[in-house]
Amino acid sequence: MSYTIAEKILLNHSNLKEISPGQFVNCEIDLIMVHEQLGGRIHKEYDKLGIDYVWDPNKIFFILDHWVPPPTISAAEMHQDARNFAEKYKFVHNYGYQVDKGICHQVLPEMGFSRPGMLIVGSDSHTTTYGAFNCLSTGIGATDVSVVFATGKLWFKVPESFKINLSGELSTGVMSKDLILKIVGDLSTKGAIYKSLEFHGDGVNDLSIDGRMTISNMVVE
Repeated sequence: MSYTIAEKILLNHSNLKEISPGQFVNCEIDLIMVHEQLGGRIHKEYDKLGIDYVWDPNKIFFILDHWVPPPTISAAEMHQDARNFAEKYKFVHNYGYQVDKGICHQVLPEMGFSRPGMLIVGSDSHTTTYGAFNCLSTGIGATDVSVVFATGKLWFKVPESFKINLSGELSTGVMSKDLILKIVGDLSTKGAIYKSLEFHGDGVNDLSIDGRMTISNMVVE
């Protein structure tokens, strides 16, 4: 049976022998990324579970990037709550005090942690950015983050996939941002809900890594 990229990755991270679109599957997570919201809803949700451990401190990345430096007292308190949580559970990749690390979606690729075939989730909707590296990645909410923290697993509904063929080269002055805005405009904001977008064709070879990250970042729109 032939599979799409998304289906292959979900299959490889489950204990199943075959899957199909619309099916619900439980998968092992490779990495999870969280930002400031760790100090907001996430740590509160985790406290409700009454669990005093995380499944793998080496597979959790904590990065501050949304409000740096914090513009309000409440934001500063959120930062400190997040740092306290990361220290309590001994996150190996705790960048709560390295505010110059960069935007969260750039950090993992720059450090070599987003690689083909990986299943990555994050507390930000634009976690889809890692699709630029042939990962399957998606944003999740506070409750799901807590589940991953505790178990290293999460359920997914196997998505249907759109195959988008890119041919030729971008014209002078046209960038990947323009391309994805055109695609989003054609599909509409409701045209690919719970769908996976796969980009094929010789036009992909013309895209830089930055360009591919831009496109993957915006597919969630």
